Amino acid sequence: MRKVLLMVSAAAMAAAQPPGLSREEMEQFLRSARIVEMRELAPGVTSSRRAVLDDGKLRHDAHIQTVNITKDVFEGTRGKINFRDTYHYNLAAYELDKLLGLNMMPPSVEREVAGQWAAVTWWVDETAMSEGARVRGKLEPPDRDKWIKQMYIVRVFDQLIYNTDRNLENLIYSKDWKLWMLDHTRAFRMFNTLPSPANLVKCDRKLLSRLRGLNKDELTSLLKPHLTSLEIDGLLGRRDAIVKWFDSEIANKGEAAVLYDWL
Repeated sequence: MRKVLLMVSAAAMAAAQPPGLSREEMEQFLRSARIVEMRELAPGVTSSRRAVLDDGKLRHDAHIQTVNITKDVFEGTRGKINFRDTYHYNLAAYELDKLLGLNMMPPSVEREVAGQWAAVTWWVDETAMSEGARVRGKLEPPDRDKWIKQMYIVRVFDQLIYNTDRNLENLIYSKDWKLWMLDHTRAFRMFNTLPSPANLVKCDRKLLSRLRGLNKDELTSLLKPHLTSLEIDGLLGRRDAIVKWFDSEIANKGEAAVLYDWL
């Protein structure tokens, strides 16, 4: 099984997000703050490190990934495919999160770290647990409706970006049970088809509308630093498949059974 980001103790997560700090301000901090400490996380192929950043006013942790592997042929569970495992996909996923208005990923920027380009990502504050810890502990969320609506968004997003590397440890909860998606370095394949369409059950109304509005010019301008044109074409093809799927579900079951309001 692939190694993922280590979950550490609550005491090690003590740094709180400064009140009133916008996402843009967090991005600027990640780009410019001085790295004062850095250590390796779990051993593996993603070159994952945890760092402490300080700009003289604020001190906060960040997650750093420098992995950037390309293989012409990779034999996986889905056969031989063109394969990339790259920090660029974390950045592309974050830009899509902003474009779609999800706010389910911490800010992430590209920055040179110790001579290597990397995705530098805001360490999620006041983390309570991963989804894996919730399942192992047989814990029920205090508001199941809130929980499942967030999970439906994760399912739609993972189909959109062709994320077959989602696991229970890269979904984490802050103490208010807000769900955060982490680690997308193995997403964004070039396929036009969906990896697991049966995972699409319901969709937020605004998310479906925003998916309909995506266009190639906008996505190319936004994502070209991180995705190839073929990867963007695949993304749009999967968008079309998702919209078609939910349109069919609405026609068969009625809008009230398929769409909900969360975002």
